[in-house]
This record gives sequence, C-alpha cells and structure tokens, in this order.
Amino acid sequence: MPCRTLIAALTSAAALLAPTLSQAQVTLIPDGQWRYLLTAGANVSSGNNKAGSMNLAAEGAQQSPDDKWTWSAKADRAQNAGVATTERYGLRTQYDRDLSPDWFGFGSGETLRDKLANIAARYSLASGLGRHVWREDRGYFDVSVGLGYSHDRYVTPTDIRGTPRGTYGRLELVLAEESSHRLTDTTSLRQKFSLYPDLRESGRYRAVLDTGLTVAMTEAMNVTAGLSYRHDSKPGPDIKKGDAMFVTGVSFRLD
Repeated sequence: MPCRTLIAALTSAAALLAPTLSQAQVTLIPDGQWRYLLTAGANVSSGNNKAGSMNLAAEGAQQSPDDKWTWSAKADRAQNAGVATTERYGLRTQYDRDLSPDWFGFGSGETLRDKLANIAARYSLASGLGRHVWREDRGYFDVSVGLGYSHDRYVTPTDIRGTPRGTYGRLELVLAEESSHRLTDTTSLRQKFSLYPDLRESGRYRAVLDTGLTVAMTEAMNVTAGLSYRHDSKPGPDIKKGDAMFVTGVSFRLD
C-alpha cells in the first residue's frame, strides 16, 4: 500500500509540475551524430544570510533510426552559513535498441555520491524491456520494466533487516515512464519517474522524479528550470525520506 500511495502521489506531482518545470534536454535527431548540452546555475547571498549554491550538468546523446545512447553527469553543491546543505554527484548512461516499431530493449548503468543522504557511493546496473507508447517529431512517451542490481556503501552504518551494515547490495525491480514534449518552437518539456522496489527486503523501495522546462533564447543558449525529487523508504536514522531540489540555470547546446 505505501508503494502504491507513493506512485500515485509522485505521478500526480509530475502531471502538475510538467507545464512549468523541466530539465534541459539534448537535441535528439536520428542521424547517428553525437550532440551535447552543458548547463550551469549558481546563487550567492551575503549579509544576514550567507548562502550559496552551484549546479553543473552535462549531457550527451547519439540517436539512429533503430537505437539511442545517452549519458548525463551532474554536480550539485549548496551551503548555508558555512554548513553544507547539498553535496550530490551523479553519472548515468543508458542504451536503447528497438526490437520492433513499438518495443525496445535497454541497458543502463549509474553511480551516485550523496554524503548528506548517507550514500558514500551507489552503483547500479539494470536491463529490461520498454514500449514506445507514442513518438513523433514533437516528442515521445515511453514506459519500461526491468531487473537491476544496486550496491550501496554508507557513510554511517544503517539498519538493514535489524543489523547495522556499512554496505548493502540487492536486486531491484525497475519501473519507469519518460516523456518529452516540444510545446512550441522554443519551449521543450521533459519528465521521468522511476521506481525501484527492493526484491530482497519487502516494503523497501526508492523512487526518482525529474521534471521541468527548457526555453530557447538563441539556437545555442537556453534558460532552464528543473525539479528533482528523491525518495527512500528506509534511508537510515536521522535522515529524511524525501529530498527535493529546484534548480534554474543557463544551458548551451553543442550540436
């Protein structure tokens, strides 16, 4: 029941946020050429409130009529009065291969470092099957299901089935939906929701939601706004289950 409630809540959140928020997205053209997108955002305040944040992201994609290979890297740091409030680094890649006009297979790999969430390092691999619900020149909507393996190394040992452990590896079910929409000639929208139920411990799961908007100012420069939400049903003692981040910035396309 908690898992179903979370899916419903986050899916509703994605629907509500979709018209106004998004990550920048690299250009997808099925010609076999690599294209890249670089995004940067920063915020600094001083005086009574000394705070600052920096967000960097890079993304690459190569698409042909039959397959697609993407990768992305992110670095997010923020502090308030000299105390770190965000320190997250991630790298992800995925390869999709069409098996038919409607179905595709995928393989993905990901690594994450988020010390404030007690994740010294997380390594994940997954593979499965997906379906193109619809795709056209102005966007696409895909759903996918697969099986993955994740291994966590914790900053502080956390309780795993009643035993404090410094590492934890498990099989996971991988459920995801992703869509991209070109709303106008200058405005693009993308969102993705992924759910990872733990197949080793019943009732344990994590979820990831990314959604937002990109507005082109020139052929190469874009203004972006993005919302990311991470949820862990059992993150460990003194750590909140949900972690949200809203980021605005400027991105540059290298097509």
